[in-house]
Amino acid sequence: MGTKTISIMNDVYERLKAIKTPKESFSEQLRRLTETRSIMDLAGAWKEVDEEDYEKFKKGLKEARKSSRIQELAERLK
Repeated sequence: MGTKTISIMNDVYERLKAIKTPKESFSEQLRRLTETRSIMDLAGAWKEVDEEDYEKFKKGLKEARKSSRIQELAERLK
């Protein structure tokens, strides 16, 4: 398999580097990040989640949304 040299901005490189797993090459990471997935890949993913964990997830999601909105408003006020 051949190789290509690409140019990316420093901030993009830093983002990729920050989320790269220790044993993963940048090529492997980019392959993973650009992999197309079907909604069918997720079918049944929640089938073994009990009601209590589901409610915890919903509560956490609501708090995260609220927190991000507060952060967004704070950024606008700067």
